[in-house]
Amino acid sequence: MPAPRAQRLRSDKYASNINKRGNVSTGKAEKRSTARAVGPFVVGFFLFVVVGSAILQILQTAAMGSRT
Repeated sequence: MPAPRAQRLRSDKYASNINKRGNVSTGKAEKRSTARAVGPFVVGFFLFVVVGSAILQILQTAAMGSRT
């Protein structure tokens, strides 16, 4: 018994796509590899917060240690 027409058309459509699967145009791949994920401003802000909080924690610990 032959397959219904709609099913046959879908099958032909995806069968012709078998050689194109997994291929990415070089334009998009190169653009993604050269683009920075995080800007320098965000990195600077992150370092400011982390280093600043570490310095404040050290100062707070030193101040509490001298009282006890």
